[in-house]
Amino acid sequence: MPFVTVGTENSAPIDLYYEDHGSGQPVVLIHGFPFNGATWEKVSQPLMAAGYRVITYDRRGYGASAQPAMGYNYDTFAADLDVLMTELDLRNAILVGHSMGTGEVTRYLGRYGSDRVDRAVLMAPLAPMLVQSADNPEGVPKSLFDGFQQAIVADRFAYLTQFCDAFFNYSENKGRWVSEEAYRAHWQIGAMASAKGTHDSVDAWQEDFRPDLPNINVPVLIIQGDKDNVLPYEKTGARLQHMLSDVRLVTLKGAPHGTPWTHPTEVNQAIMEFIGAPKMARA
Repeated sequence: MPFVTVGTENSAPIDLYYEDHGSGQPVVLIHGFPFNGATWEKVSQPLMAAGYRVITYDRRGYGASAQPAMGYNYDTFAADLDVLMTELDLRNAILVGHSMGTGEVTRYLGRYGSDRVDRAVLMAPLAPMLVQSADNPEGVPKSLFDGFQQAIVADRFAYLTQFCDAFFNYSENKGRWVSEEAYRAHWQIGAMASAKGTHDSVDAWQEDFRPDLPNINVPVLIIQGDKDNVLPYEKTGARLQHMLSDVRLVTLKGAPHGTPWTHPTEVNQAIMEFIGAPKMARA
């Protein structure tokens, strides 16, 4: 199993698990909360078939990566991504983030620039700023995030059920866009995550990405369902499109938050058209 070391905690290394398959222009897929790189399977395989080199990795605290007690903020997450990009010497890369993974993409481009990056895809983005404040009245009240953390402390596994319900809009989409088995698999992956990382990641969701946006100088594709019950479409993707200079927004009608699983055909078509694989897009 390949790992890259991004730091240390006391006597232990902080290692990130990654997979690196195929050849061609590199595409880095960055997963959402509270899952891991395996949840990209409906996107990664078509990309490899289209002739791309596909890299997935598990964020610190998630999947097969180390579970340290610190570092659950976007400055650290972006630094971890920078180590991976540097260690693998990725050039002309396409960064694709889903949900929490869009934070890494946004902060990485804001802090480290685009020397290694050709373009970016933000699926159900966190940006511009999710939490409500005096200068961000369009956001979500902080009390909601406090409630998430209280629920995680009280019973993390019950919280995961609530999260997966919202992730898939499960009550209306079960048996149509998501099977009971896929729901259980996502729940199990989430249950394997660090308890502290799960809790502390809620703080990261509240970070302000607005200062990063002026530094993004590559083309950006935003993909989001208009029935996203995790990151409300009007407060995230619909707002973000007006804050970037070179951007395209694809709105998936009736789609929930978990579109890499529920809407892979539409997602893959949008990505392929954006990154220049028209034959795969038509297929």
